[in-house]
Amino acid sequence: MKRSGVADLPLHGGRVPEWLAHRMTRLGTAITEIIIRDYGTSAFLSRLSDPFWFQALGAVMGMDWHSSGITTSVMGALKRGLASRADELGIYICGGRGRFS
Repeated sequence: MKRSGVADLPLHGGRVPEWLAHRMTRLGTAITEIIIRDYGTSAFLSRLSDPFWFQALGAVMGMDWHSSGITTSVMGALKRGLASRADELGIYICGGRGRFS
């Protein structure tokens, strides 16, 4: 991957509101399903590993583009949304914070 720039991402406190977490789960699941259907699991994982693409995904899902906690929030939403379809899609999201891991 070619380096294309630098981003300064400040730390913020607080939690994602429940209504936003629910919407992030639904939207992130739909985006993931479409990418996997059209391009395959490897292509989705490749995109997910690109920090700028990941940051953009979080913004599309509803997080502020510069919010801290975006990794936890996006991965948590994907974990919740994809758990019931993991076998079908061939992708499993593991981990989390504290008792959620």
